[in-house]
Amino acid sequence: MEENKPEEFKRELGLLDGTMLVVGSMIGSGIFIVSSDMVRQLGSAGWLIAMWVLTGLVTVIAAVSYGELSAMFPKAGGQYVYIKEAYGKLIGFLYGWSFFAVIQTGTIAAVGVAFSKFTAYLCPVVSEKNIIYELGDFKLSAAQIVSIITIVLLSYINSRGVKNSKILQTVLTVIKIASIFGLIIFGFFAAKSEVWDANWANAWTSQSLNTDTGSWLPISGVALISAMSAALVGSLFSSVAWEGVTFIAGEIKNPKRNVGLSLFLGTLIVSCIYILTNVMYLAVVPLQDIATAESDRVAVVASQNIFGNIGTLIIALMIMISTFACNNGLIMSGARVYYTMAQDGLFFKKASLLNKASVPAWALWAQCFWASALCLTGKYGDLLDFVVIIVMVFYILTIYGIFILRKRMPDAERPYKAFGYPFLPALYILIASAICAALLYTKPSTCGWGVFIMLIGIPIYYLTKSKE
Repeated sequence: MEENKPEEFKRELGLLDGTMLVVGSMIGSGIFIVSSDMVRQLGSAGWLIAMWVLTGLVTVIAAVSYGELSAMFPKAGGQYVYIKEAYGKLIGFLYGWSFFAVIQTGTIAAVGVAFSKFTAYLCPVVSEKNIIYELGDFKLSAAQIVSIITIVLLSYINSRGVKNSKILQTVLTVIKIASIFGLIIFGFFAAKSEVWDANWANAWTSQSLNTDTGSWLPISGVALISAMSAALVGSLFSSVAWEGVTFIAGEIKNPKRNVGLSLFLGTLIVSCIYILTNVMYLAVVPLQDIATAESDRVAVVASQNIFGNIGTLIIALMIMISTFACNNGLIMSGARVYYTMAQDGLFFKKASLLNKASVPAWALWAQCFWASALCLTGKYGDLLDFVVIIVMVFYILTIYGIFILRKRMPDAERPYKAFGYPFLPALYILIASAICAALLYTKPSTCGWGVFIMLIGIPIYYLTKSKE
């Protein structure tokens, strides 16, 4: 064996690093954008906060349930390992295939697109409107080039070793948390009682905005369920990627304790931040203005109402830091899944090699290439629908895996047990399944494509398996 090809990851990450990875990977651009569409769907302050509380509850339940699995299998690859152990190689491959094709790369692309969207505030040259190259229907904008450059740069930093990316992640995430708390606090000081009272006057009157006419239509029954599921796409997308810390378990000190604890602390911190941010929006921005914010940038409207004209720049800088840190976390953790799959013979062999810096560099660059290709599709909303449905399906399968493994491996060491088992994990499975069904029913085109891409993995698995 050559000396410069390490076989083992270095355990260089502590509890703070793990928690910051969870927080940093979760808070991207969603919280600054998605509330606008949620208000258009549901039309009231009560329903908006209820959706964020439900999302927070579901996310924390899922995260503490994962704690049991992370303590049982404290190695690189995380969720992929849990699914493979519970369901076997085919479903493990389907997860890994979906993860590479859509989940991780699609999220990296969406966050990259959001980064360039807000960079254009400070530097209008790089906006989506600046088309650099055109061929038939295909248009290449300056914004797409910026998002690809950030993905390449972060992949390069990560290929130089986990220490650099760890420091970058922790520093940027601390700045991100501090700036969001600053925005919330200044927002509460700038709160206007007439705005707050008007927003909460009919807190539970559900209505939907007709964007063509600009008028509100009351909704109930099936229309309300449909609006709730459409609204949840935004809040759920803002709350995914917390499982990233399980992928790098091979580099965490004392993983049996610290992975589960990072999951709980990280998701709890983010859920509280999200709920407080939305309460702050309702204190400074009238509902109509939240629903009709330009390009859905509700945080920009809030910041202008709090700080005046300079508010736009403050938010643009915050979101640039936020999305940059988010993508660093996603890029760092994603490559570890392909590495573990390759070790199991379920991914390109080269992905199973570590470079001199003890990181899976080939896997990082493969992920970088495909995420950059997805940036060229450029539609933020479609990328969200694609990702959310598949992420939810695999969250459900993973948590059901706890029940399977309790039966199949009753005597396995479980340093930590799922909180509230079997009630809370079962509750999660029920809520998440209902959300998935509603998504497929209300958004069959984009969500259907997501599921289709996942299922393509089945023939690919059998074709590649026969070659073995």
